[in-house]
Amino acid sequence: MKPRALILRTAGTNCDTETAYAFELAGAAPSLMHINRLLERPSAVSEFQILAFPGGFSYGDDIAAGKIFANQIMHHLRQPLDEFLRAGKPVIGICNGFQVLVKTDLLPGPIGGGIGQTATLTGNDCGRFVDRWIRLEPRKSHCIWTANLEPLELPVAHGEGKFVPADESVRRALWQNGQVALTYASSNNPNGSIDDIAGICDRTGLVLGIMPHPERHVSCLQHPGWARALHVESPGPGLQFFQNAVKHVENAVSRGL
Repeated sequence: MKPRALILRTAGTNCDTETAYAFELAGAAPSLMHINRLLERPSAVSEFQILAFPGGFSYGDDIAAGKIFANQIMHHLRQPLDEFLRAGKPVIGICNGFQVLVKTDLLPGPIGGGIGQTATLTGNDCGRFVDRWIRLEPRKSHCIWTANLEPLELPVAHGEGKFVPADESVRRALWQNGQVALTYASSNNPNGSIDDIAGICDRTGLVLGIMPHPERHVSCLQHPGWARALHVESPGPGLQFFQNAVKHVENAVSRGL
């Protein structure tokens, strides 16, 4: 049986279909669900093995990017989500989804002695929306989503993508705990993120937040340089994120977890 992946969407989400397609290519059985349906039956999240918060502009990014969506999670779905995580199930937040996870305190999680939200994603240093391809460097971390990744290119599309830890102790702890999963390659930082951070995980490595869009590079044909590819039918490197999560779930099932 294929692992079931829940892609949670709401008003303003616009990357849910691409994310579902990426999970399907990776061998999962994706399901799209509006948050209102989950609010009606919060226990439904337990029926899935993977959870994704896709990109977009949830609730028009009013107040701050991802803030309203995050408040819904914290006030109405925190208990079932905590149970989901205690069961060892992977979670990913992409772009707006990363902003949601940071504002729910699920990322980076308890760290550096801080209480409550210990990082944020704020306006790009350039003061405008950025939409382009960038080079990424995987970092040594506990993250199951980025395991065995090579340097890769993914597109970014955000106006509030600058990652900022609350203070120096949080910044140091992220590196010391192996929670920095991805950084922008030299001179490729599109938003001014501290330490060029493009993605972080929690201390378990199961929860990943990433600003670039892996679901938009699951085929080499999606890259602007596709005509130079030797094998135009080959998958793009973004697919490996989703394959890693599927593999993790399948291995856990085989061990009886």
